[in-house]
Amino acid sequence: NQKSKAYDASAKELARTAETTAETYSTDHEGGYTSMTKEALEKYEVSLNACATTPPTKEACLFEVKVPSANEYTVVTEAVNSGDKFSITRSSTGEITRKCTSSKTGCAGGSTSSW
Repeated sequence: NQKSKAYDASAKELARTAETTAETYSTDHEGGYTSMTKEALEKYEVSLNACATTPPTKEACLFEVKVPSANEYTVVTEAVNSGDKFSITRSSTGEITRKCTSSKTGCAGGSTSSW
């Protein structure tokens, strides 16, 4: 339905904002992501609001920030109502991948897909 697509589009846009903010964070921290958290990203970009409820009821939110090493990260956002999650991962080699996960069929008709 159109409303779900709009919610997902908002979460994707927020994921891209989180990705850009992570790169800004890295620039300010000698090229690394080691201490990067949701709270740290929120200080850089006020539109990155951590999820207060799951699924969110008002707007897309920043669900999770993972930093497995100094050179890689994953940012995850969650869409309103559907709970579809959109992630952007930067590998240690700099490769960027995008993934959608859904408890239903919100990811291109399935439970997972790239975007």
